[in-house]
Amino acid sequence: MLTIGTCLWFDDQAEEAARFYTSVFPGSRIVAVTTYPVPTPSDKPVGSTMTVEFELDGRPFTALNGGPEFTFTEAVSIVVRTDDQAGTDRVWDALLEGGGQPGPCGWLKDRFGLSWQVYPARLDELTTDPDRERAARATEAMLQQSKIDIAQIEAAADGV
Repeated sequence: MLTIGTCLWFDDQAEEAARFYTSVFPGSRIVAVTTYPVPTPSDKPVGSTMTVEFELDGRPFTALNGGPEFTFTEAVSIVVRTDDQAGTDRVWDALLEGGGQPGPCGWLKDRFGLSWQVYPARLDELTTDPDRERAARATEAMLQQSKIDIAQIEAAADGV
């Protein structure tokens, strides 16, 4: 069986991050925690957390405590398409808790530095509308926002 997942490299916050992420998304859970059985190049102590296997809405992730050598960049982000504005507001606000930073066009960085794109699925419909002028108005409105406000984008798409 083939499984494809995402590995997130942390210095030493893997367990904290996995607990945080699984608290944000319904249907999520921590699957397993492994510890360093021997000394490794990471210089993490034997017995300390090495990996945390977890699922977000059924999708597999691994959080690795690998050391400070690598950090997150905006070149990789996790996309969360919500059902509606209330879902966007809930996830956006939760991911910003504890020191996250809002970004443009529905992007944000959480307190661990991981980038997320959080927006209502309706945004995709508006920005790819077959009426190219309508799609352009929606896209221009989106470009002015940090957290996506779908009602404002719909109004702009409609020329209001």
